[in-house]
Amino acid sequence: MTKNDSIIPDFDNETDDSLKISLEKAAGIPSGLMIYLNGYIDTYNSTFFQKKITKVVEAGFVNLIFNCAALNYVSSTGIGSFTAFLKMVKAKGGDVVLLEIQPKVYEVFQLLGFAQFFNIKDSLESVMDHYKNAPAAGTDVFPMIFSCPVCSKRLKAAKAGRFRCSECKSILAIDERGQIFLG
Repeated sequence: MTKNDSIIPDFDNETDDSLKISLEKAAGIPSGLMIYLNGYIDTYNSTFFQKKITKVVEAGFVNLIFNCAALNYVSSTGIGSFTAFLKMVKAKGGDVVLLEIQPKVYEVFQLLGFAQFFNIKDSLESVMDHYKNAPAAGTDVFPMIFSCPVCSKRLKAAKAGRFRCSECKSILAIDERGQIFLG
């Protein structure tokens, strides 16, 4: 039995040479899991990546920390996978943090406009601070005033949910913790 299989049974049944995934429970973070990515994520292996991380979430891990120190490349399809995971865990009260992301990988997130939707940290201490300081579910953060992440128009949200920006018409979602993302 591999280390990954001891955390999530049968996790290593299927492998991909272009992307190695290693798991480690995140001590001190409720339902937290550190996911080490080694290789690249593109159109050809994104389905493999999505199946693996869906298995992680189905096992009850909703606070996901992706250690991207050894992740060399992410295509737009790969970023779509990360976005799907973010939506998946937000619905369960969790979050996604990208740790030690390579500059060229960060640039792809930035160019496609997704860097602002992810918590990107450069140290494990900042990840721990993020989870320690995150508002507890049910904490009132509303009403809140914020800037649209697409056009920067100042907006007000009375509660969590989905709505359309009055200026650029982008669909925005705000979770119960006040975090904003497209969709």
